[in-house]
Amino acid sequence: MDNRALISVISRQIGDENPIEVVTPGKFYKMENCYYAVYKETEISGMEGTTTTFKIYPEKFSLIRMGTTTTTMNFEKNNKSMSLYNTPYGMLELEIETKELEINIDGNGGNVTLNYSLYITGQTAIQTLLKIKIEAK
Repeated sequence: MDNRALISVISRQIGDENPIEVVTPGKFYKMENCYYAVYKETEISGMEGTTTTFKIYPEKFSLIRMGTTTTTMNFEKNNKSMSLYNTPYGMLELEIETKELEINIDGNGGNVTLNYSLYITGQTAIQTLLKIKIEAK
């Protein structure tokens, strides 16, 4: 069963006072033991032609993008994971270190808060705070 939802995503790099905020309609549903929130990226995000899916488990979270930008990024508290981030400009290898992960989701929506470090080969780590709010309609 698909439910309409309003999905709000705020991403802020630590040390940068200008967060990126996206508020968009999407779908929110539960399948087996996890919740899904799905929306289409727009030209404003620079990823037009990409569908973003949040796969939300009780103790872990995945960000999946398919289309012009393709990746699967997995987040689990106090854990590291690797991801390939494929863009129209080339592919990047990412290492993700999840520092904090708070999930408060039920059939009406809820919140996910992530604090993670992103390592791109040969560059300084990017510390990011990601806040997601899902309101089922």
